[in-house]
Amino acid sequence: MAKQRNDFAEVLIACATGLMLTYTVLFLCVVPLSGKIASGRDYVIYWATGQQLIHRANPYDADTMYRIEHSAGLSSRFTVGFVRNPPWALWLTLPLGLVGMRLGALLWSLVLFACLAISVRMLWLMLPHCKIYLPWLGVIFTPAVLCVTMGQTSLFALLGYVLFLRFHATRPFIAGASLWLCALKPHLFLPFGLVFLAWVLVSRSYKILAGAAVALAASCVATALIDPTAWGDYARMMRTCGIEEEFIPCLGIALRLWLSPGTMWLQYLPSLLGCAWALGYFWPRRHAWDWMKDGSLLMLVSIVTAPYCWLFDQALAIPALLYGAYVTRSRILLVVFVFACVLIQIELARDIKVQSAFYLWTAPAWLAWYLLAGAFPRKPQQDEPARRHEEISAAGI
Repeated sequence: MAKQRNDFAEVLIACATGLMLTYTVLFLCVVPLSGKIASGRDYVIYWATGQQLIHRANPYDADTMYRIEHSAGLSSRFTVGFVRNPPWALWLTLPLGLVGMRLGALLWSLVLFACLAISVRMLWLMLPHCKIYLPWLGVIFTPAVLCVTMGQTSLFALLGYVLFLRFHATRPFIAGASLWLCALKPHLFLPFGLVFLAWVLVSRSYKILAGAAVALAASCVATALIDPTAWGDYARMMRTCGIEEEFIPCLGIALRLWLSPGTMWLQYLPSLLGCAWALGYFWPRRHAWDWMKDGSLLMLVSIVTAPYCWLFDQALAIPALLYGAYVTRSRILLVVFVFACVLIQIELARDIKVQSAFYLWTAPAWLAWYLLAGAFPRKPQQDEPARRHEEISAAGI
């Protein structure tokens, strides 16, 4: 019976992987041929920002950005969009100013898919005796696929997080520098960031902190060279863009709209509670803290309690979910995971927009799934650490 469940889970994962990869490849093939697809997603905002930067213009100018985005084919039902990542992310969009919209869309999507593939590959190498089919769960994870198709930068943050997991013990400066990619989405790492700082102090891992500081400082210098007024323009944009009026399906915004729509601090209450929990969770484990094991739960809580978090931002849950799939002996949970991904993909195909309240369940569901996975652990094998160390060394990662 157990073998039948294992076989069914493997076949299901293989089928889902084939469908998701086919969908992604078809999308990448169609993007260069269809201006409507390229301009009908979030990518057009990054492309328009690159166009402004290459001409030394203000990427936060509403009138100009509106004209560029809609002349590129963005539907009239969308208002003007801006890159809401902190200004230190602006240099990432600069190369898009050198290419046309369709070619840029293809290159941007390929880079994002490469970030996903590299992240999943590295996670597989970090998990001893990991079944070959388990990493494909990351490839079929719908929020990650959505990042590729929409052109969202959450996969850059995922790559930075995975690089930190891989190198924090062996190459601390590189691990710290990789956290700059996580700083593209700082609001998703609040409890995680607080524990990171506490861990640095407890473990005296100051090289990691130095790497992060150097990378952040370098990106700020690059931003100043590209657009000297970026920070002031960004602050004005954030005050006037009306983000507080948007519905984003996450716990913090749902809580504010339910209790008192005009009370903005309510949106940050889950984050504050998450930070308090994170310190309480870290402190008893501070001398034996494991970023893969203990950090997985921490990252999931950071996602659930983020002040705002879109469905595609949940791609950051991949390391935790792959670790949960690795440690659990329950193949039923793997089947549930695949069905959840398929369900979300079906709803997206039915044009249930990412702004829909339907997706309020997703982030808590990943957390609940992870906790259930840990409740049914598999038996560890004696030679796991030595074998995996040899595999990683042979791979050069």
